[in-house]
Amino acid sequence: MKRRLARLFALGAIAVVTSAHVGSPDTYFEGAAGPYPIRVIIRNPGVVPGLAQITVRLLDPATERRVLVLPVYWDPRTAAPPPADVAERVPGDSTLYSAALWLMRGGAYSVQVTVEGASGTGTALVPVMAVATRRLALQKPLGMGLLGLGAFLFIGALTIVRAAVRESALAPGQQPDRRRSVRAWIATTASAIVLALALVGGRAWWNTVDAAYRSGLYQPLHATATVRATAGGTVLHFAIDDTSWTNRRQWTPLIPDHGHLMHLFLVRNEQLDGFAHLHPLPRDSTTFEANLPPLPAGTYRVYADIVHESGFAQTLVATAEIGSPAPAWHPSDADDAWLLGNGNGETGNVARLADGSTMTWERADTPIVVDQAAPLRFAVRTADGKPAALELYMGMAAHAMITRDDGTVFVHLHPEGTISVAAQETFVLRQPGDTIRGELRKRLAAMDMGRWDKGEVRPGAVSFPYAFPKPGRYRLWVQVKRNGRILTGVFDAEVSPAR
Repeated sequence: MKRRLARLFALGAIAVVTSAHVGSPDTYFEGAAGPYPIRVIIRNPGVVPGLAQITVRLLDPATERRVLVLPVYWDPRTAAPPPADVAERVPGDSTLYSAALWLMRGGAYSVQVTVEGASGTGTALVPVMAVATRRLALQKPLGMGLLGLGAFLFIGALTIVRAAVRESALAPGQQPDRRRSVRAWIATTASAIVLALALVGGRAWWNTVDAAYRSGLYQPLHATATVRATAGGTVLHFAIDDTSWTNRRQWTPLIPDHGHLMHLFLVRNEQLDGFAHLHPLPRDSTTFEANLPPLPAGTYRVYADIVHESGFAQTLVATAEIGSPAPAWHPSDADDAWLLGNGNGETGNVARLADGSTMTWERADTPIVVDQAAPLRFAVRTADGKPAALELYMGMAAHAMITRDDGTVFVHLHPEGTISVAAQETFVLRQPGDTIRGELRKRLAAMDMGRWDKGEVRPGAVSFPYAFPKPGRYRLWVQVKRNGRILTGVFDAEVSPAR
């Protein structure tokens, strides 16, 4: 019982540190700004207002170019954004540009990256979730310096008051009498009391502001997951039961991402040998249900990706207890998939897929290091060693799910990075009339699934831009689609701390 409580406590603590992705606050994007292929990394400052660090790499080193960046807040009433900032070229690297931009409000932003060059001008929108996840501590040297400066100003103010009352009205060379000296001491004492009260009031005001900031630190909506047996199988019931959501204070319509309102992932705790990628059906605005595949009994971490109409994407966290495997499984959605065990017993960088093909993680022998670009490139080959023809899976060439063994990191990746395509579309399609809640959602829901498609899939290879945020052991599930069948490869990684 103690071990189980400890597990549940650890899993519950995950929700405190989550952002748009669990434990992975930075944004990674790889795509095109018009004719220019680019890779963008946005380092979330963790505080709001805060300064986000942005790097833009041009993947096609050619002629001289100029890179502009502009943060755009999700507000349909915005008529004209401010002028963009020019990104500076990083010394020693002709393809890398950097800039620092202020995110002044919490919520959904998009960073507009514009590249100007010989082939014209191209623009890409990169959704960013600006959330305050931490409180910056006052550094001790700075605190001591401010304390000394405050003491100097306090004593200086009292000295000025005393001199003003005691000597300012005297003629040159005239000495103050006893009465004037007493008045000066009285004025100095009264001023000291007033200044002390002002300091006490200022401290109380600061503590109030600090408490309000602490209470406003981002936490994902609270959710619960329960499992129940039915005549047709086992059903997972996922409910967003946060009072701010159920009381409609923060409720906003959800929009489909890759054709689904929710992408839900189950990972068996500790063993990590049970995995499912499901798409629950909404029962109402707060509850979703999905038929469970025959996963083994145990405690499961549950992660649910949702996107709000404003473009704000977040991952909800819960736990679920599965008592026994489902006797039968009828998928709630054709895109549902699951995997039992740690693959097919493969070792190293090669995973044997369910249809006999193989997936190989093409990585060098060099260690994977925190906050450095990870070599997430995977080759899929048929049984006879030829590049396998792949199909789009929910509009993408592939999907990857990455988790740290203790659950403190979980991220859902696409070849375009960590961004939500639906969040990107909200900035492309927003109109002034979208101030009415639900208008944008209607247009997005009516869009054909084909709009999410990101071109054709290159045969036999998929890749993902990402850098691991913490050292430790990780498990990766990479999903592709071939001959109408969803295939999942499993890999492990050991991430070293930065030197």
